[in-house]
Amino acid sequence: MMQVSLRTHRSGGGIVAIALLLGLAGCGMPSATVDQLVVYTSVDQNVSEPVFADFEAETGIDVLPVFDLEAAKTTGLVNRLIAEAGAPQADVWWNGELSQTIRLAEAGLLDSYASPSAEGIPAAYRDADARWTGFGGRARVFLVNTTALTPDRYPSGLSDLLDPEREAARIGLAYPVFGTAAAQAAALYAVWGRPRARAYYADLARRGIRVVDGNSVVRDLVVEGQLDWGLTDTDDACGAVERGAAVEIIFPDQRQGEIGTLVVPNSVGLIRGGPNPDPARRFVDWLLRPETEARLIDDGWIQLGLHPGVAAPACIPVDDVRGHAVSPAQAAEQIDAAKADMAEIFVR
Repeated sequence: MMQVSLRTHRSGGGIVAIALLLGLAGCGMPSATVDQLVVYTSVDQNVSEPVFADFEAETGIDVLPVFDLEAAKTTGLVNRLIAEAGAPQADVWWNGELSQTIRLAEAGLLDSYASPSAEGIPAAYRDADARWTGFGGRARVFLVNTTALTPDRYPSGLSDLLDPEREAARIGLAYPVFGTAAAQAAALYAVWGRPRARAYYADLARRGIRVVDGNSVVRDLVVEGQLDWGLTDTDDACGAVERGAAVEIIFPDQRQGEIGTLVVPNSVGLIRGGPNPDPARRFVDWLLRPETEARLIDDGWIQLGLHPGVAAPACIPVDDVRGHAVSPAQAAEQIDAAKADMAEIFVR
């Protein structure tokens, strides 16, 4: 089992995007120099811009960022990187998740670079060919309304969603065709195999689990008491805890022999053929430091550091999170099959 070492701090977070300055149609890219680099990122502008500013202050290297569009999520910049493959404009790809980064690596768009700053990050979160590295992120958790349930009725694992003694309509799940809900389905396809995982979700649908339009909706319905509990991400769950809601966070399937939970890391990689390779490597080294993970936890973008000893927010109730035994890359291989099945099972 993979383990992520944790301890204690603060939280918030979410994925944004605002198209910015570089490469807007007809504008072209600034000329490459040794003291600048271009970063394409899906990370919220309010989180990433201060990181870029600190890197600039420490190194004297100018960062020219391009942010993704809110409506396009990560897909817009991924498609742009694919379109630019013959004449790369970007140097670094910094993503708030991993599946699209793996897509770029498999398309041959990311260069191999084993950053010395990645030492200590579990091998499962590093590409075997050093094309990308995962670092701090979020995890899938249960959020429980402590007014609706007593501790002896708290869920402990994914099997509890199928417990006939628990009212299905009082349990929430984000529509598992998008975002981390889809990533969790893909991870379970990798852990259990497609037949068992598909049957699990089909049973959830037959039982009438309440399926809603996103993790934040699950959180809000639990906080309001319309749901007893549900599956969401640590950023949404921690937000509820920090606002003083009557809720508790539970990491599912954490006992010995259980499957663990999905950890969704940030990821970073060098663009193959990017115009500023040396500054790009310096930025990757800087971004992957434990100090940067700790800073992103303070900023509320992530809740789990993948470097040993990086302190977690105070809302995180455990010191060690047991992740799935399969790697994120193995889960990413299942994403298309999982999404197709989820769309069929949870017809809208």
